[in-house]
Amino acid sequence: MNQDHAHSHDAEHEHHHPHPRQPDVEDAPLSWHMALTEAVADLMVAKGLCTTADIHRTLEVIDAASPAAGARLVARAWLDPVFRELMLADVNRAASDLGIDAGAIPIRAVENRPDLHNVIVCTLCSCYPRFLLGGSPDWYKSKAYRSRMVREPRAVLREFGVDLPADVRVDVHDSTAELRYMVIPNRPVGTEGWSEERLAETVTRDAMIGTGLARCV
Repeated sequence: MNQDHAHSHDAEHEHHHPHPRQPDVEDAPLSWHMALTEAVADLMVAKGLCTTADIHRTLEVIDAASPAAGARLVARAWLDPVFRELMLADVNRAASDLGIDAGAIPIRAVENRPDLHNVIVCTLCSCYPRFLLGGSPDWYKSKAYRSRMVREPRAVLREFGVDLPADVRVDVHDSTAELRYMVIPNRPVGTEGWSEERLAETVTRDAMIGTGLARCV
């Protein structure tokens, strides 16, 4: 490799990082997944599918996402039956109608009922609707959560403080790279007449994963 090529590659490589390099992690040998990510990014740039600036901007949007976007969708669904039906049919389109970018990957909303509680997991890795719920929590990516939630969901939910009556069915939804899920939690009792903004404050990230409940604040 000549010096000019090495310099060019290093310059491109630096643009893949939207944050200062972490010497305790990024200066260590790349893991298989890290190397694959770098290779795919380099290939996309080389093929002209995007630029390093495009990658940087996308990562900035993802990093800036917060559960407030998803909470806004849920609050609107509680108040507007037409919007609720749209959200159940197509979350991405419903989000777009509110001026929210939910990303390109399809997202399906699953609705809690008095007799049904939904919870989300990704058994293979950590697929998750980041544009609407913000960054995924560490426990969501843990092997313990990913394996136990599908085998003993009630026990795991109790550890999160969600102790469901025996007559409430628990449905576990497995997110994939092609399809993500989010939960529309039950509306808290006593919120009649509340504004959309106030209702949104009752909706937490965990409530939209299913490991929590919407609560009055």
